Amino acid sequence: MLSINAHTRLCAVIGNPVEHSLSPAIHNAAFQKLGLNYVYLAFRVESLPGAVAGMRALGNLRGFSVTIPHKVSIIPLLDEVDPTARLIGSVNTIVVEQGKLTGSNTDASGALRALKEGGAMLKGQRVLMVGSGGAARAIAFALAMEPPPIRIEGLTILGILDDERRTLAADVRTKTSLHVEEGPMTDEALRETMRDSQVLIHCTPVGMHPKVTDRCVPAKFLEPHLTVMDIVYNPLDTQLLKDAKAAGCRTIRGIEMFLNQAIGQFELWTGQKAPADVMRAVLESSFSR
Repeated sequence: MLSINAHTRLCAVIGNPVEHSLSPAIHNAAFQKLGLNYVYLAFRVESLPGAVAGMRALGNLRGFSVTIPHKVSIIPLLDEVDPTARLIGSVNTIVVEQGKLTGSNTDASGALRALKEGGAMLKGQRVLMVGSGGAARAIAFALAMEPPPIRIEGLTILGILDDERRTLAADVRTKTSLHVEEGPMTDEALRETMRDSQVLIHCTPVGMHPKVTDRCVPAKFLEPHLTVMDIVYNPLDTQLLKDAKAAGCRTIRGIEMFLNQAIGQFELWTGQKAPADVMRAVLESSFSR
């Protein structure tokens, strides 16, 4: 059991809502596994400036996960933001060091690590991204910021929100040298783009529990040459991933991105290698299959 005392370091997730968050379970299990005098809590935050003032004022604070709706609005309240998070325009991790607050984005690094560990061949490949929200933005910049010798050839973004999709594509084009195309998500566009792409990344909430049979990518368009990653992690095997497996595609579950972003946070806060097996076990026991 965790032993709380005057030397315990505090980490937490801030957002609104946070009641559903699994971050306390996975991080506390990891702290306990390594025998670290840390504890992780969840704080529902409505007044972000007040919360940040508290981070500066209180001792023993070590780090925070930042979730909806604060990932963007917290940036001007921080002392430093690392280059990747600055480029993406959102922060999901804060490290507190002697009252100094530094923001990072482990969604980006977590997604890239999940793709590589899942066997996705990215060098010189074309990637289709379905969706254009916050997760899509982090993944798009993660792909675009890989050095040219190992970077993808191009990215196509399809989505239903025209302004959001166009803004993301324009931002990636402007801030990086990656070739980016975008368009509305229609069956025709999906069919044609999937035929010419090697990697498909699904970045919408479609298929999330409880609507586990929903899909926005028709199964008939999936072909064996594709690697398919779905960022939805509940259920572990979404309808899209089931369809992709049946079509002979390589598949990568959303839990891999979730896990790797949490590992990145843990290692930033503690300076120690995260017990990934313990964190994975907690996650896998929590989601509907």
